[in-house]
Amino acid sequence: MPKTQLLTLNEYIRLIEVGISLGVTKVRITGGEPTLYPQLDELLFALGELGLEDLAMTTNGSQLTPAIAKRWKTIGLNRITVSLDTLRSDRKDAITRAHTPLDTVIRAIDIARDAGLKPVKVNAVMMRGVNDDEVSDFAEFARVHGIDMRLIEFMALDGRRAWSMDKVVSATKMLENIRRTHDIIREEDPPSSTSINYRFKEGEGRIGIIASVTRSFCGACDRLRIMADGTVRPCLFSDDEWCLRSLLRDGASNDDLRTFITNAAWAKSAGHGMGRSDFVHPEKTMSTIGG
Repeated sequence: MPKTQLLTLNEYIRLIEVGISLGVTKVRITGGEPTLYPQLDELLFALGELGLEDLAMTTNGSQLTPAIAKRWKTIGLNRITVSLDTLRSDRKDAITRAHTPLDTVIRAIDIARDAGLKPVKVNAVMMRGVNDDEVSDFAEFARVHGIDMRLIEFMALDGRRAWSMDKVVSATKMLENIRRTHDIIREEDPPSSTSINYRFKEGEGRIGIIASVTRSFCGACDRLRIMADGTVRPCLFSDDEWCLRSLLRDGASNDDLRTFITNAAWAKSAGHGMGRSDFVHPEKTMSTIGG
């Protein structure tokens, strides 16, 4: 997109300040790949100064080095989530359509953990017939590396429009597979948690199951997404969205922005209906909404 259609660094910062005035305590920087954003350090530093409880970032790990991880931790980043849909090198490129070597991603996970960007969370979307035979392997990966492994039900946001219910690996099935090889204990999750979390009876690491399809958490979801062009999207699976950019550039006051964001939050859908016969795929895919 042309740069004029994208939010500036100062516009991002202003929106987060307005969000904090409304009670926002957690911010996650996503992408695309946010480590390619040329003003990332400035953004992290500015947000780190705002007193957020949690400042996180999702990345593919391709750019992470010990020096970079240490710098990000120093200037305000609390933790990192890494996307990793397979532990098998021969599958990685086919699944992700990216060419970052598997070893590089795993090394980035360890670098983030050692730099104190914890808990490091690793996201894997589980797909029947693609990587569902790796569920127990991911659990062992979490235990060995001391990270939070998050196994996500396949959602209807894929760019190839290949989603269907018969490709969804349910939370129940994932847990059955894990319990065959690992002794895990259910944790008590906060009301707005998007994941069902477990710890190992012995050893470090945790497992989180994100059951967006079979155990929808819409009723407790308190998240909003602001896209790079200033669009506010209250739910990934709804095509309802509204653009803040013109308000920001036409002299809107902070009170105007607060009203706009509040109205967007109240417009969140009651549910998305994935799995029902009348479910309609969102027009936008994850690659256009942001990772």
